[in-house]
Amino acid sequence: YFHEKLTVRQREKNMDLSHPDGTGTLTITGITIDDAGISYNFEGPIEGYGTAYITQYWRAVDAEKSRGTMEGEARILFDDGTLAASPLRGTFLRNGTRAKLYFTDSVSNGAMNFVSWDVDFIGKNVAVKYFSLNS
Repeated sequence: YFHEKLTVRQREKNMDLSHPDGTGTLTITGITIDDAGISYNFEGPIEGYGTAYITQYWRAVDAEKSRGTMEGEARILFDDGTLAASPLRGTFLRNGTRAKLYFTDSVSNGAMNFVSWDVDFIGKNVAVKYFSLNS
C-alpha cells in the first residue's frame, strides 16, 4: 500500500506542462512602480478566448525581489463581442530579466484554468499556456 501511495505522489510531482489546452502571446503595455510592488498591464490574443486585457500587481517576498505573489484582474473580449472577467492569484519567480508566473483563474463564463506565463521584461512580451481545470 505504501509503495502504491508513493507512486501516486511521485506522479503528482511530475506535472506535464508540455500539452496546454491553449496558448497566447501578450505584450507588456504599462508598468507602475511603488514602494510595495509593481503593477503591470498586458494585452494580446489568447487561443480559444479572444483579446485579453490584464492588470496584475506583483509583490516580492524576498530582499532580492526574485520571488513573490501576484494578484490581478483580467477582461477577455471574445471575437463575438461578449466580455468575460476573471480574478487572478498566483506566484512568480524572477531570474534576471525573465520571470515564470503561475496562477489560477476563474472566468465568468464558467471556465477555470491553471496558467503558466514566461515573461520577458526586456522584450516586453509574455508566452502564455493554460490548462483547463474543467475536465
